[in-house]
Parts: sequence; structure tokens; C-alpha cells
Amino acid sequence: MKNAKDADTKRATRLTRRKFVKTTSTALAAGVGFGLFGGRPPAYAQRRTVHTLQWAHFIPPADDELRRQAKEFEKASGVKMKMEFINLNDITPRATAAIEGGIGPDIFNLQWNQAHLFAEGLDNHDDLMDEIGEENVYPSIVASIKVKGVYRGIPFMNIGWAPTYRKDIFKQAGAKVPETWDEYLVSGRKLKKFGYPVGQTLGHTIGDAPFFVYSLLWTFGGMETNTDQRVIIDSKETRRSIEFLKEFWFAACDESGMAWDDGSNNRAFLGETISVTGNAISIYFKARHSPGSVPVGMADNIGHFLPPAGPAGRYNMTQPYNHCIMKQSKNKEAAREYLRFIMQEDNHDRWFRTQEGFHVGYSPRFENHPMWDDDPAVAVFRDIAKYSRSMGYAGPNDRKSSEVQAKYIIVDMYARAVRGDSPAAATAWAEKELKIIYEG
Repeated sequence: MKNAKDADTKRATRLTRRKFVKTTSTALAAGVGFGLFGGRPPAYAQRRTVHTLQWAHFIPPADDELRRQAKEFEKASGVKMKMEFINLNDITPRATAAIEGGIGPDIFNLQWNQAHLFAEGLDNHDDLMDEIGEENVYPSIVASIKVKGVYRGIPFMNIGWAPTYRKDIFKQAGAKVPETWDEYLVSGRKLKKFGYPVGQTLGHTIGDAPFFVYSLLWTFGGMETNTDQRVIIDSKETRRSIEFLKEFWFAACDESGMAWDDGSNNRAFLGETISVTGNAISIYFKARHSPGSVPVGMADNIGHFLPPAGPAGRYNMTQPYNHCIMKQSKNKEAAREYLRFIMQEDNHDRWFRTQEGFHVGYSPRFENHPMWDDDPAVAVFRDIAKYSRSMGYAGPNDRKSSEVQAKYIIVDMYARAVRGDSPAAATAWAEKELKIIYEG
């Protein structure tokens, strides 16, 4: 009976805290009661600064909104906020230096599963996640921050990836918007014959190549490892996906895309040499908000569709970005209160709206957000995250799966096949490389 009572008390406490997190914004913004600090300003408020390091967002209004909220938090709490925005590729070396040197920002905005890579230098966030509720977060994001049963960060944003296409060119070529890979092949043949092929990279890119090949692998039923992290890449399902890609590549794709980087497909699409490519909404965002830099009317002819389904179903990756408080921080409590503030539902929703579809949300609740009704061209992104899986599936999303991605083993398996390897040879090579990491 005691255990049951304790469980009920813990559950009631958690619910109260969640309600508290969602409803304190008005009082805090008005500076009334300093609700997040137990009814009084913190004793250290005037002499503490919280330094947060963020990715300089592709969409400037998103950063502007974070700055606005930081000022609001400063005014209400007295805690000074130092907001630093840097190039995405510079965050990893900054985090490494901060952990090794024992000094640096209090909060890092880390991507993918970097919470696993830097776990020893990150604080325990179980209390914050208890307030958010693990059940309210997509499993793929939970996997990115839960390290050996401990949360080393909390979710903030999640970027989706889907094919961006030209509606007018599809119509002129007689190409159908595909639901499956087989339909994509049929449409791709028509598009390439019409002079506007599919644009896809199989190069060593941060986003576009991994998003494409991991989705292809999973939708055909292939997997890197099983739940025990034993390598199972050499399977008939994987070989079938490779056979499909070899046909798709030469029948439908711009073959020069083999070594494209993450910006090449954007330039090709906006330059009107391809008709469709996998991407976040950055291509559409550029066309819609910088009309003078693209052909007249292009934005109105851009649409998106879900990543194609295969024999095993529809699956894809999304890219999580998480806020992580450093273990060495001397301002942990103030950092926690800041994160609670920006994660309040009304504050986070204001920030979410600035994305216009670039951010797909860390929780299923965002699938029903009214923002998706603002622009039909991006509405398909509301459903992207529900199909998301993590690197290393069906095994854990840990340091090993991250190393596989960093070494582009899955990307290179498909690239080797396109360059001439048989499906059997490509999977045998991948199996050897994966075993060095997972079982070596």
C-alpha cells in the first residue's frame, strides 16, 4: 500500500508540475510573483548569467523570437541571458572544447544524438523531462537524448525531410505524385525523359544523403542491427533496396548528383534543372520569401509529398535539436528555469509559428497545430515525424550508430552499388564495416 501511495503522490506531483509549466507564463511575463522561483526573485538573480549557444537558424525570425523571449525572461527573473548564435558546423567543436576545458556556455543546442556523444559532460535532465512527459515526445527524439536510462537533454525542435517537387513540370510530363517507390520510379522515368530528372545526392552530406538512404533501407525492410545490436545489414531486404536504387538512379536521376553537397540540389532545383528533390522546406522558403532571386511564379508551383512507402511501410528520419545543460555549469538552476520558460506551451508555440513548416515539432501534438493550415504547400510536413526512426534501427541510437552515420557506411553501400558493385558485394562490404563498429 505504501508503494501505491508513493506512486500516486509522484503522479499527482508530476501533473501539478506540468500544469505549472504551462500556466506560469502570464505571471512571469508581467513580473508578478516570480512564479518559477518559488514566489520570490532568486537571491543570485542580479549576479548570474546564463549563456546559451544556439544554431544560427536558417529562418532569422526564429532567432529573433528566441531573443525576444530571452529579454522577457530577463525582465521577469533578473537573470542575465547571453544568447550566442553560431554556424551549425561550429557547435560540435565548441561543445568538445567546453567539456575538455571545463568552461563555456551553460546550455548547448545539440543535434542528432550528440547527447550520447557528450553524455559525460551533460547534466541529468530527468526532472525537466518528467515535466514534459516522455509519452508526449516522439520515440525517435527520446532515443536521441536518453543515455543509459538518464536524460542528457530535453527536446526543442525537429526538422523534417520530404521530396520537394514542381507541380507544373509533373503535370506537363504526365508524372503522378507518388505514394510508393514503385510509383516514384514510374514518374521519375517520365520526368527524366522530359528533361527534368530527380535530383539526389549519394555524397558525404550532413543531411540529404543520409535522409534518403536510411528511408530507402527501412521501407524495404532492411536494418543495420537487431534490437541486440547484432549486425543484420546483409539481408534479402537490403539487397532488394539496392537493386531498386540502381534502377531508379539511372532511369530517373540526374547522375551528376553522386557527389552533390547539401546545397547542390537546392541550387539545381531553383535553377530549374531538376523537377524534384528530397529536402527540408528551405527550397520553398527561398522561393516564397525571395521572389526576386528565382523565376517568376516558382513558389506557387512548388509542392511536397511524403517520403515514399516501400514493401515494409513508410519510414524516414527527422533531425532533432535538443537543449542540453552542461554538467560543469555554475548556473544550472537558472538555466533550468530559462528552459522551462521557453518550453511553456504559449512561448514554444510562438516560436514554432516562426518556422512556417521548417520545424515539424518534437511531439505528436504539433500534428494538429493550426499553423499547418496557413499554407497548403507545406501541410504534408505535419505528418513527417510520425514515421520517424532513429539511426541504428532496430538497435539503440547511441555512439555506435552515430559513428556509422559519421563514416557514411549506409550512404556508401548504396553509392558503391551505383558505381558498379553488385548488391551482394555492397552489402558484404557494409556488413564488414558495421561489424568493426558494433561488434569489434
